[in-house]
Amino acid sequence: MKYLNDTTPAAELPSTSSQQGTSSLRAGSDFRSEQRRLLASFSCDSDLLKFNQLKFRKKRIRFSRSHIHEWGLFAMEPIAADEMVIEYVGQIIRQVVADMREQRYEEQGIGSSYLFRVDQETIIDATKWGNLSRFINHSCSPNCYAKIISVESQKKIVIYSRQPISINEEVTYDYKFPIEETKIPCLCGAESCRGSLN
Repeated sequence: MKYLNDTTPAAELPSTSSQQGTSSLRAGSDFRSEQRRLLASFSCDSDLLKFNQLKFRKKRIRFSRSHIHEWGLFAMEPIAADEMVIEYVGQIIRQVVADMREQRYEEQGIGSSYLFRVDQETIIDATKWGNLSRFINHSCSPNCYAKIISVESQKKIVIYSRQPISINEEVTYDYKFPIEETKIPCLCGAESCRGSLN
């Protein structure tokens, strides 16, 4: 079993800064691997446990230009399948308020509003109060999916990886917009693209 404290005598430790840097990176990687192994050994599929893991070690992701639509979110580290990637954060509002805000955002020329339905009465508005998750683009063949979980009787939206995600790969999920007559064109570029978001 690996321990966090290194018991190697100081005289035997490498002396150059590049070796120390490499040793530090290796130790950090070993520590993260050990964390994952220990957490997996609990064999608990509880959303609460997974949510606590997400808070404990956030995934490294970056906000950058996307070929799908203006901006997107990209992995800065490999992400395994079925891992929590990021929580969709915003202001929790009712449907009536969401309808008014959507109209106001259109009048103000805000091209995209980031309103995510939790249930019949609850919407998360990330337009002005959100985190990076609001920049995740739609794909008809996504590498992630959104899931509503309950943490201490509060509903939260968390983005999970559907499959392994590589470094620099764009993080995407299916928006699952309701079908409407006026179509919103889809630019995801997937072979299975449906042609529209709705």
